[in-house]
Amino acid sequence: MELLNALEWRYASKKMNGQQVPEEKVERILEAIRLAPSSMGLQPYTVLVITDPEVKKQILPIAHNQQQIVDSSHLLVFAAWDKITPEHVDDYVNLTASTRNITVESLEEFKKILVSISQRPQQENHEWAARQSYIAFATAIAAAAEERVDATPMEGFNNAALDKLLGLEERGLKSITLLPLGYRDAENDWLAKFPKVRRQKENLFIIN
Repeated sequence: MELLNALEWRYASKKMNGQQVPEEKVERILEAIRLAPSSMGLQPYTVLVITDPEVKKQILPIAHNQQQIVDSSHLLVFAAWDKITPEHVDDYVNLTASTRNITVESLEEFKKILVSISQRPQQENHEWAARQSYIAFATAIAAAAEERVDATPMEGFNNAALDKLLGLEERGLKSITLLPLGYRDAENDWLAKFPKVRRQKENLFIIN
C-alpha cells in the first residue's frame, strides 16, 4: 500500500534545505486538505499559505526559532473559526444547494441542525472547529508524504502573537497549528538517521 510506504518514509524534519516544492505538488497537498472530512462538511477553518520570506522571518521568533519556519518552501497556518456565525451557515447551505443542484428550501432541516450548532457557547464552537482543523492538518501531513515532501507538524508557537501578526482576529480566526513544507537536509538533520519509533500494534489496538 503506497500510503503505508509514504508514512514509513516521513518524519518530522528538524532541518530543511530551503529547496522549493514544485507548485503542482503544493496544489495536490492543498486539494487533499480541501477534500478532508469535517463534521457536517462545514470545514470551520481556514488555511493560510505563506511563502513570503519576510513574513516567515517575522514568524520565526513567534515559533520559538524553529528553523523549519524560514527554511521551508511553504508554511501552512491552520486557523479555526473563532465562532460559527449565521453567515457561515447561510453560505454553506447555499453552497450545498448549488453544488447538488437542489433548492435551499429542501435543506431546511439540515439548516436547523447547523443553526443549533452555531448557537452553542462560542468557546465550545471554537474548540470544535479546532478539532475539525486537526483532521485537515493530518490529511495534509499524509498528502505531503505521498508527494515525498517533508512536513513538520508544529504546535509550539505563541498563538496570540501569530494571530496579531497575521491579522487573524479581524478575520474571525485563531491559529491552531503550523505545517512547514519543504525538503529535509538529511546530512544536518540529527533525526534523519534514526528509525521511526512507534508502539507495536498489540499495545496500540484493543480488538474486541
